[in-house]
Amino acid sequence: MTTATSDAAGLHRRSVVADTHNDLLCAVTARPVDQWAAFFRERWLPQLLAGGVDVQVLPVFIDDTYRPEGALRQTLRMIEAAHRLAAGNADAVRLCGDGAEVDAALDDGRIALVLALESAPGVAEDVELLETLYRLGVRIASLAHFGRTPLADGSGEDAAGSRLTRAGVAALAEMERIGMMFDISHLGAAGVDHVLELASRPVIATHSSARALRDHHRNLTDDQLKATAANGGVVCVNFFAPFLHEHDYTLDRLVDHIEHLADVAGLEHVGLGPDFVQEVMADTTPPCCAHPVIEGVRTDQFLPGLEGPAGLPLVTEALLRRGWADGDVARVLGGNVLRLFRDGLGKTAS
Repeated sequence: MTTATSDAAGLHRRSVVADTHNDLLCAVTARPVDQWAAFFRERWLPQLLAGGVDVQVLPVFIDDTYRPEGALRQTLRMIEAAHRLAAGNADAVRLCGDGAEVDAALDDGRIALVLALESAPGVAEDVELLETLYRLGVRIASLAHFGRTPLADGSGEDAAGSRLTRAGVAALAEMERIGMMFDISHLGAAGVDHVLELASRPVIATHSSARALRDHHRNLTDDQLKATAANGGVVCVNFFAPFLHEHDYTLDRLVDHIEHLADVAGLEHVGLGPDFVQEVMADTTPPCCAHPVIEGVRTDQFLPGLEGPAGLPLVTEALLRRGWADGDVARVLGGNVLRLFRDGLGKTAS
């Protein structure tokens, strides 16, 4: 793999690096229970360390095979996996519930892990379960993936023009009450607008890029970027190649999106949400089978050098090559997300 220059590598090491979307729990739970902690240590921890990751959001993503009947059971299973891998690797990671715990983990030289729900299929209309999941450590949640849920429509349903359902509005209010951060990634366009109209607390887009540069429903429009900034939130750019460009899958196209987000939303509202599809698929797709196609997009397309977390220093190098100042690079790498987590993660509404 290509490595960053010494100057970029030094800046990367000195900076807090936050990745707000890595589906590695899917890979962990594909193994037998007694291997969860060891598999994380052997397969994923070296990559996180090589990439300089200090804060790692762990989404709980439920495959379609578990929906709807087994969704809550698999949600609980993946949450348990996060707790077990944290306990089994306590020298290196810590599962965190608020900004103070994130800071304590960083001070100890450990990676701060934060649990998130991706689309919350195990909750459905029973929004009181959000507090149950909060008690189990979940601190971020979204309400939809590509399709329709009882709470909202995902971005694949944009043609319906749907806002949050009544239960979705209740879920947003409940999340703000208990201190669970709202994730607008994957939400349909009208739903994003609805959330930004209602939200009284900062939101996060854990893995979304700029629709002005790549007209795909998974990306956010300039108006949505501005509204997220006005809300005090942070948009974390997605590295998945087909969401960045039609065919030019290069690091420069990723940097184009980072720069566009910074220009439109403001530098203090930009972070990184890589969504390392290639590495997760390698751990979860049998050799006999082709990589799945999702929403017409092949999942074996990726940015060279950024197949997994170990390549993250290349982003620092690319930003420096574009003329970015060290302090601005550090804010995008993780400073902005760290500020957001310090201010709002796990904090109940007053």
